[in-house]
Amino acid sequence: MQTVGEDVSKRARRRAAQHLLPFVFLLYLICYIDRANLSFANLRMSVDLGLSDRIYGLGAGLFFIGYLLFEIPGAVIVERWSARKWIARIMITWGLVTILTGFIRTPGQFYAARLLLGAAESSFFPGIIVFLTHWFRVADRAKAIAFFYSAVPAASVVGSLLAGWLLGVHWGGVAGWRWIFIVEGIVPVLFGVITIFYLADHPRDARWLPPDERTRIEDELRRELDVKKSAGVMTIGQAFRERRVLLLMVPYFLTLCGQQAVVYWIPTFVKRLSGMPVSQVAWWVALPGLAGIAGMLFNGWHSDMTGERRWHAAIPLLLGSLVYFTIPSTRHFGVTMAVLTLGGFVVAYLPVFWSMPTLFLSESAAAACFGLINTFGQIGGFFGTWLVGILNQSTGGLNASLFFIGGCLLIAGLLHALLRIRFPASAETR
Repeated sequence: MQTVGEDVSKRARRRAAQHLLPFVFLLYLICYIDRANLSFANLRMSVDLGLSDRIYGLGAGLFFIGYLLFEIPGAVIVERWSARKWIARIMITWGLVTILTGFIRTPGQFYAARLLLGAAESSFFPGIIVFLTHWFRVADRAKAIAFFYSAVPAASVVGSLLAGWLLGVHWGGVAGWRWIFIVEGIVPVLFGVITIFYLADHPRDARWLPPDERTRIEDELRRELDVKKSAGVMTIGQAFRERRVLLLMVPYFLTLCGQQAVVYWIPTFVKRLSGMPVSQVAWWVALPGLAGIAGMLFNGWHSDMTGERRWHAAIPLLLGSLVYFTIPSTRHFGVTMAVLTLGGFVVAYLPVFWSMPTLFLSESAAAACFGLINTFGQIGGFFGTWLVGILNQSTGGLNASLFFIGGCLLIAGLLHALLRIRFPASAETR
């Protein structure tokens, strides 16, 4: 039989999840649609502007260079100042840059737009992760992050369908690929304004929570923080030298080498493998996204239920590597798409991975390390996206790129399987 305190705790967690998670999911959906819209625009953009695979790959990758500039300080700002205000600022500025991208004419303007977009969006992701640690205890964190992170595969579904429609329009004599950027840039500006009024930085600031539920969430989070502090409080400098942080950075770097290359190149891969028109390509690209949503939600839920993290991170990566090693040997497009759809499960790795640092880090040290790990990973995103463009152009085919992606995911998966990172037992209590 539940005690009154347990009942209040359960009601508080449920109410917080219902109020916050759909909204942060929507914000990240908008974010990732904006990030991936380039891959669909490129189905027409490169032809109109005369961009080679090498130029497109470099431009797509330059996003990550701009992203690096403010990643760590931005995450710390969220912890020490205000998550909702900083996230709102990010959304408004990246929306404006996205709109401007719809007016580029030259490779130089393309490069500049990508650098500015990366700088504008920088620290959005670690900022949301920090925000979630202000609301959800360790035992619920992988599920919360999985719900939020499911926006990534959902964005490939929504974004592909929206882009497939916009590519076919020619409003006001303006090409459809330009309308992708203009339309999809207006949305984050609007939601940036809404964010200021909708989110609350901490439970104590949430007027939509009854007082007893606000107090319960704050007390539970404070107890977890006390447990971590009893094991020793890390400064930001100490956290940067922490062995477990460094060990997590390497597989994340390799994962984003492969995964971000897929984000920016998958419509091009599908078009070249199938020879289908652009409008049909968008529908096929949605399939791996649907698989990714299912895999991410199940993997996050099962990881929290069992308390196991290592293999829940490793298995999706190893499965993804098998997919990209297999595709070059398939001879029928239907088989290729079935295999590629299975590859959508690789994103199930991400929420489990991001629940790991929060088990042994807290407050500013955790925020800074989210930024550090994500910064290192985004460098991988730059190299992976750029190298795929080089491999496509130098080999005249896709096989080298597919093997490169598979190799990155394989090594990342093996590292997670081999790494035995021990977290404080008290932090694993559910």
